[in-house]
Amino acid sequence: MAADNQELREKIERVYSEMGKVVVGQRYMVNRLLIGLFTQGHVLLEGVPGLAKTLTVNTLAKVLDLGFQRIQFTPDLLPADLIGTMIYNQNKGEFEVKKGPIFSNIILADEINRSPAKVQAALLEAMQERQVTIGETTFKLDKPFLVLATQNPVDQEGTYPLPEAQVDRFMMKVFISYPDKASELEIMRRMANTNYKEEVNPILSSDEVFAIREAINQVKMNEQLEEYVVELIFATRFPRDFGLKEESKFVQFGVSPRAGIALNRASKARAFMEGRDYVIPEDIKEVIYDIFGHRIILNFEAEAEGITTRNIIDGILQKVAINKV
Repeated sequence: MAADNQELREKIERVYSEMGKVVVGQRYMVNRLLIGLFTQGHVLLEGVPGLAKTLTVNTLAKVLDLGFQRIQFTPDLLPADLIGTMIYNQNKGEFEVKKGPIFSNIILADEINRSPAKVQAALLEAMQERQVTIGETTFKLDKPFLVLATQNPVDQEGTYPLPEAQVDRFMMKVFISYPDKASELEIMRRMANTNYKEEVNPILSSDEVFAIREAINQVKMNEQLEEYVVELIFATRFPRDFGLKEESKFVQFGVSPRAGIALNRASKARAFMEGRDYVIPEDIKEVIYDIFGHRIILNFEAEAEGITTRNIIDGILQKVAINKV
């Protein structure tokens, strides 16, 4: 069994290499997308335009050899454009179902904050229930099913920000930053050639994705670390109880129970990808920012003083200790 797991880990490394043929310097983003795929968690990518968010998801779908649909969210998009609708067949004299693009394995919801609330709600319902209803018939969505959404920062014009309660449906919200100088140079050299076109090969099949999911399910998290996760959760809700007097002034709401589930799964996924069958504290600390960051809701005072959720999480990690037996 260990040999099989080693083979799967090697394939994951090959995914990174294959992605590198097209996407420069975005290993962190690719890692988070893979964690989402392997733990059935949807991922929201946020960053200014031009940071290869769409290109990365597009390339990942090819490398994974899975069904892929890109949906460009626009202000005039309707829920039926996403999930499908009933159309009248004149030859048969009856209505029949026309399925929408959501019936695929990987869905890229590009610029999700460009579409109105109705469309966002239709997508988020499909993410949660993994099924959609068209007319009077309910259809199960394909497996694996993963939504990777992108959004530009909400202070840009013409956007419909996702409500916090709906953002909570995403396992992780990953902030994409500008590339470093070396990556910027490589991107410029590649793309300056108008004939540049790099093909990627499929590495992971859907069967192997399910095998990795099963292997991650076998990763162990001991009781002390499980309690540590719960303490971290409660520190966001009741910061004063944990000696976080300064942070408590800025937190309006702590994280939801979904955060604990996501942190548990993501920590196990990272442990597996790092070659272990058990979780260590570093696994939790590595993924917590992407899982808690969009679930901690700050007040206006925090915004006025330039306090971010990252600052709050930093304080929590410093104060909350792992109980030793």
